[in-house]
Amino acid sequence: MTRSTAILFLLTLGAGFASLFIGAADISLAQILGGDAEALYVFLASRLPRLLAILLTGAGMSIAGLLMQQLCANKFVSPTTGATISSAQLGILLALLFLPESTLWGRALFAFLAAVAGTWIFVWFIMRMPMKDPVLVPLVGIMFGNVIGGVTSFLAFRFDMTQALSTWLVGHFSLILQGNYELVYLTLPLIALAFVYARQFNIVGMGRDFSRSLGVNYNLVLFLGLTIAAMITAAIVSVVGAISYIGLIVPNIVSLFKGDDLRAALADTALFGALFVLVCDVVGRVLIAPYELPIELIVGTVGSLTFIGLIFYRLRFGRRALTRESLRELLGLRPCGPQRIGGGA
Repeated sequence: MTRSTAILFLLTLGAGFASLFIGAADISLAQILGGDAEALYVFLASRLPRLLAILLTGAGMSIAGLLMQQLCANKFVSPTTGATISSAQLGILLALLFLPESTLWGRALFAFLAAVAGTWIFVWFIMRMPMKDPVLVPLVGIMFGNVIGGVTSFLAFRFDMTQALSTWLVGHFSLILQGNYELVYLTLPLIALAFVYARQFNIVGMGRDFSRSLGVNYNLVLFLGLTIAAMITAAIVSVVGAISYIGLIVPNIVSLFKGDDLRAALADTALFGALFVLVCDVVGRVLIAPYELPIELIVGTVGSLTFIGLIFYRLRFGRRALTRESLRELLGLRPCGPQRIGGGA
């Protein structure tokens, strides 16, 4: 564990413990340890599930954004700017229209399929763009997401489903209770997969030709990485609704300190994302207590300002991309000879 990872872990642990005792219901550690039935019920049924959902949301959306940025070789691509969130919302609406009695898992299945399809259409389109300007690509994704959002809004108005869909349009944790949030645990094995295939994702981020030279199946690994990102996003949207910008700003901030090696940045990205969402949630609970602001309002405000700053920074200083030589060093590959490309990778 690196020093930065240890610091982020301790900060997240401390902030998480403090958040357990912030809210409309006044409970304390002494009440819980003393066996107060009401305090214990609030803790187990509301505060603890909410904390777990917050941590998994922050870590999951951050990892999803990191994967999309690495695989698309663009620091401005994320579930927000890649139409993944909009596609998941459309999938939930389709589930409500065609399977009105469906469970949370049924709606999540529609969200998974729609998110994967929407993300792949976006990636297919940008791969065929003659100009891949770092700012133009996410702008295309935002426009594509707006088109999907427009279709979603039209269907919602047409079939009088606006009220039913509103839960997933704005992200919040106020309705997280024991028994209705466990779907978000699906992000854990998906994040684990990202750690397992981090080396392959690093290579694919360098392009199709470079991947082939090292014996990596470019299309298969690209599909796997984008599918992981889409499924993480869909699982979170199905439980807490849409929370934008986490997958955009968190990986960018971490990369400024950790560089572009996916393996080195994964743990810090997950922890910083969890800490960021946790702090935003606490702020939303404290500002107008005993009421609370939706997490999307806090994250959206901070994320928009940070996004603007990142655009100016990246355009001025350029993207800190991995070169082939630095990637070989990260992967532990020996310099290639004239007969063998990529050594024994």
